[in-house]
Amino acid sequence: MFPVGSKFVRVETEIRRWGNSLALRVTGAMAQLPRFEPGTRVTVDINSEGFVVKRAAGRLGTFRFPHSEQALLAGMTPENAHADLLADPSGAEVEP
Repeated sequence: MFPVGSKFVRVETEIRRWGNSLALRVTGAMAQLPRFEPGTRVTVDINSEGFVVKRAAGRLGTFRFPHSEQALLAGMTPENAHADLLADPSGAEVEP
């Protein structure tokens, strides 16, 4: 484990193939210092030089849409939704 005052450790590792994707294993200091464990939610900030992984703030599912589906659809009818302007599926779009 790392001393309580540790704030920065540089680790050199390698990105590997994992199926059709690329993977970076989180081992040793990469997991211990930020106290990552299985199930830890993270955010990933990405730029042209790489990415930074940080513990996510909040819990999964904390995002709330500003309007409910019911409120968005209130008063909607086929006429004011312009359902008559929708294209009919054709060719490969139609299930056999």
